[in-house]
Amino acid sequence: MADLMKLEWRKLKRLNIIGEYVVYLAVLLFLPMLFARSVSADFGRDYGAITELIVAMHLAYVLFGASLINQVVIDEFRNRTIALSYGYPIPRRRLFLAKTLLISLLVFAGTLLSFVLVGLSTLALDAGFGFIDEALTAQATAGYVARAVVYSAAVAVISHVPLFLFGVWKRATIPAVLIAIFLAQFQNFAPLLGIALDRDLTTAALCLLGLLSAIAAVATIDRFGDA
Repeated sequence: MADLMKLEWRKLKRLNIIGEYVVYLAVLLFLPMLFARSVSADFGRDYGAITELIVAMHLAYVLFGASLINQVVIDEFRNRTIALSYGYPIPRRRLFLAKTLLISLLVFAGTLLSFVLVGLSTLALDAGFGFIDEALTAQATAGYVARAVVYSAAVAVISHVPLFLFGVWKRATIPAVLIAIFLAQFQNFAPLLGIALDRDLTTAALCLLGLLSAIAAVATIDRFGDA
């Protein structure tokens, strides 16, 4: 499976993917402190609030997943290059599982790396400008690391929500991106509409949808043609 994933990675426009990721990262590096200061003078004065803010912002990497679905799946169907992959003496489900796992791995690794770098940049900004009142503790650090790992895995799974319907079945890039935008932002805007959402429960529900979408895509890939 690892060899198949490496093969799929070599087929991608890697510089485009890296460039897109760098744009996401460049925005997020300074966004937590800027956002915290724009809300109110008292917001983000403790590490717990900053951690939750960073977690919410990292749901944006669902968009990165939608972009990967476009390259790894939709473009191959549209260009009919997927027929070349189907010419290998390997079951289609195994090939498509490799594509799905590659998307998961790239989103997880990218999101986790972003958590690390954004955390470090936040500490650097705090050292220079003194935004956060409390001292950094081992407990706060461990809590951040745990949230980073869990939510990186969650984002990787949630990114598969558009995979079956818009990746394999409809092969529609724009709807896949629009769904990703909605998934990344609706939890953040729900309070403005007077809707109370438990972030962890909502994220778990979205993970279930993403998992079901990925399973459906792999399980039914034999039923879909090459074009």
